Amino acid sequence: MTDLGLRPLVPTLHQLAESAVYDDRNNRLLYCDIPDKAIHAVDLATGETQVWRFPTVVGSFGLTESGRFVVALRDSVVVFDPETGDNRTLAEIEADMPDTRLNDGKVGPDGCFWVGSMDANRQPVCALYRVAPDGTVEKKVDGLMVSNGLAFSPDGRTMFHSDSRGPWIDRWSLDPATGEISDRKRIAVLDDTIGRPDGGATDAEGCYWSAGVSGAKLNRFSPEGELLASYDVPAAAPTMPAFGGPDMKTLFLTSLRDGRTEEQLQRWPLTGSVFIGTSPVAGSPVSRFRDV
Repeated sequence: MTDLGLRPLVPTLHQLAESAVYDDRNNRLLYCDIPDKAIHAVDLATGETQVWRFPTVVGSFGLTESGRFVVALRDSVVVFDPETGDNRTLAEIEADMPDTRLNDGKVGPDGCFWVGSMDANRQPVCALYRVAPDGTVEKKVDGLMVSNGLAFSPDGRTMFHSDSRGPWIDRWSLDPATGEISDRKRIAVLDDTIGRPDGGATDAEGCYWSAGVSGAKLNRFSPEGELLASYDVPAAAPTMPAFGGPDMKTLFLTSLRDGRTEEQLQRWPLTGSVFIGTSPVAGSPVSRFRDV
């Protein structure tokens, strides 16, 4: 199996790094640290870093056509201008549910921001939502504990989605013109050894990459759910892969340090790092939020 060559992109050990997003216009990686209430950026040419702070935890975010960020805070989705600091609320979600918060999110091929929630008590009361540029919110999937793993196929007609506490991965048919999803199929049910599914990404061949958060693994599945490769990674708890670079073969992987045991930290001392490596196959670009 090809070695991914994963190594730390920056020296920081984060408590909970997530939502890796490649910015092709500026050749930089962006990611959030959820409890630190921050989005970080790393210029891949110079190594220069930036950080933006928010009033609540940052569950996930995406890039917009105008150059802004669409950001999932605890119970709202905002559009943030990194140049001016302007922060405009687009939608409120589950504001009346004190034990939930927004979690994994990604911009879909329909130009909308898809984002799910998670429950602190691991109860199936959460959902996956589609947030349109005009602020319209649609509930798309309910009965979730920890919505995660959003990724879309290169042709925009398939959506992958997971529940970290399911722990399962589902595949849906998607109409990118309307945002309608159908033909739900459970393609994988996982365990702690292979790794419960956390963040996800797709490659140019239509395969699905899933961070095995409990297994120190990065797993690559076929669209039908066949496990094609399971890579050992240098972190006890990887949280999300992403692809970038001119050829889309640069691989990024976030991880979390919070809650790991002393034994795990001794075995994987780089746990909490944001990693950079090389993928054997090119990734599929992620869409931008259509705010213009």
